[in-house]
Amino acid sequence: MSDEVGFVAMAGPKATGEAPEVGVGMLGYAFMGKAHTNALKKIPYMMYPPAAIPKLAAIAGRNAEAVAEAAKRYGYAKSYTRWQDLIEDPDVQVLDNSGPNNLHLEPNLAAAKAGKHIISEKPLGRDAEECHEMWQAAKKAKIVHMTAFNYRFVPAIRLVKDLIDTGKLGRIYHFRASYLQEWIADADFPMVWRLDKKIAGSGTLGDLGSHIIDLARFLVGEPKSLMARTGTFITERTGASGKKEKVTVDDCFEAVVEYKNGAMGTLEATRFAPGRKNHNTFEINAEHGSVRFNLEDMNNLEVYMKDQDKNVQGFTKVLVSESYHPFWKNWWPQGHIIGWEHTFVHELNHFLEAVVNKTPIKPYGADFEDGYRNAVICDAILQSAKERKQIDVKY
Repeated sequence: MSDEVGFVAMAGPKATGEAPEVGVGMLGYAFMGKAHTNALKKIPYMMYPPAAIPKLAAIAGRNAEAVAEAAKRYGYAKSYTRWQDLIEDPDVQVLDNSGPNNLHLEPNLAAAKAGKHIISEKPLGRDAEECHEMWQAAKKAKIVHMTAFNYRFVPAIRLVKDLIDTGKLGRIYHFRASYLQEWIADADFPMVWRLDKKIAGSGTLGDLGSHIIDLARFLVGEPKSLMARTGTFITERTGASGKKEKVTVDDCFEAVVEYKNGAMGTLEATRFAPGRKNHNTFEINAEHGSVRFNLEDMNNLEVYMKDQDKNVQGFTKVLVSESYHPFWKNWWPQGHIIGWEHTFVHELNHFLEAVVNKTPIKPYGADFEDGYRNAVICDAILQSAKERKQIDVKY
């Protein structure tokens, strides 16, 4: 790595026979900070032999008391209230950015300049312009960079990727995906940062839609054009001060997408679907068959192949838990299922493998370029909805 950024190369287990320690600095201690920390602590004994031993060097957040408590709870050696101190800490070699969307750009740029490797939560930035700046900075610094699209690391989804890449499904005709949640459907739900465009960039689109947009790119390929609509159902919410504040983001979106390979698809997401907790689903219809997936039943994949016995035709539910299935060699005997949190174990292990052994993030992981391309599509959806016309997707 370049001496300009002060990067100190680490010899991986292939070189020394022992996994090196990698100091991790965590920005954010809430939902994603907890999920990432849980994964980091599992890696050394579950993804065995590990490429690296994550060392919980420091954690940062705005509230001094809360971040100190998080450091104690999770096991971080130090806590900071300034992200700048986290990046300047010599014990931190990796920035794990799990903060709100408005705290992605500046910390990630500073980390890249300091030669720290970065894994950053999605959406990578509030718009494509921010994402492009982060991607270019990371590329210039020659650091390892990853956008945390964890659903690429669900065993059943990776199995779908294998079915596509090996040609077993053949030409893809349709990709339709839906991500439904209910958590802000109550009109009395208070104003939170995810409903403020200045902080979040977008609403359901960036929060949920970015996931299915990434899965579409991961499984089907690049979009050519799209037409979309967005909606905001509740335009004001009660803020922390007790006063009404304007909701400045989308509550839902719908998009029709044409892909460069000729496939057609639909994408939709909402946080106004009563009864839906984390209903992330997709179906692919292809030349030789179809597959269906539902994150709320994430260990199962529904598969239909045209060449199966016509007397028993129909979708077959496949329990993706055999030792030869993606990721399963590190877990339990078949049928002993894993959960949502394990996707982060797979994802962060993939990232640390790239840091230590210089293995590629792509094609299975998403780097900052993927984060940028995802943002271009999100921006195109917002533009189409605003202008009420078809938009060509251009990177």
